[in-house]
Amino acid sequence: MGWRIRVVHETGYRYGSPVHESYNEARLTPRSDCRQNVVVSRVETTPPTRSYRYADYWGTTVTAFDLHAPHTELAVTATSVVETGDAMPPVRTATWDDLEGDAVRDRYAETLEFTDYVSRDRGLARAARALRKGNDPADAVLAACRWVREKLAYQTGTTGVHTRAVEAWDARTGVCQDFAHLTLLLVREMGVPARYVSGYLLPRADTEVRQTVRGQSHAWIEAWTGGWWGHDPTNDIPIGHRHVRVAVGRDYADVPPLKGLYVGGTAAALDVTVDMTRLA
Repeated sequence: MGWRIRVVHETGYRYGSPVHESYNEARLTPRSDCRQNVVVSRVETTPPTRSYRYADYWGTTVTAFDLHAPHTELAVTATSVVETGDAMPPVRTATWDDLEGDAVRDRYAETLEFTDYVSRDRGLARAARALRKGNDPADAVLAACRWVREKLAYQTGTTGVHTRAVEAWDARTGVCQDFAHLTLLLVREMGVPARYVSGYLLPRADTEVRQTVRGQSHAWIEAWTGGWWGHDPTNDIPIGHRHVRVAVGRDYADVPPLKGLYVGGTAAALDVTVDMTRLA
């Protein structure tokens, strides 16, 4: 059985001098899909702003808002209640011949392309070929997730939001964003369409009903092997009832939780907190 989870994500900025104009986009609203139902979701700001919502190219809900009154801080709080489903098995209906066909390569071209975050590397291309050998497409994706978890050490502070997959690989360390980017590199080298997913992870599998814990912004991947399905390479686990899915794209550049432009003093990020409560 799935869970019902409340997520409260608080973030924001402090400015060195008053800001008179600020234009922002927040990708903090979970998605309703085949394994997840959004009961309620809202994004609030301090100072208050007028906002509107739209779906971006990838189907992610974006809350856009601007502020024209002088301010020295901007805080954004996203609150959502989501019903999550149990883990779904990998889809295994596509063969390697299907993936190499023009129809698939044309339809999913954008999720086969390499990007600034997910750029090609000869050594990693060889690793991808070895992981693909003897596996069907779904098992090859799982092998790539397992390989990344074995080869990369999880360590905060060693990489940042601008770190590319190859840079994390050279350092052999990273966080969930790096695990996802490195896995995407391998999977796309195999010829499997794959995309980056951002969301949240309730860290404790034994979380009790009504218990609130410090959650995590998280990232994982989805692959297309006849249908889309997800896997978490940081933990090498399927996407299940502890995962809350928010945004998808080619890489992190398509899914930043908060981005914008402003006119004013130097910005310093405030503490980011994610509190998650299992409601049922």
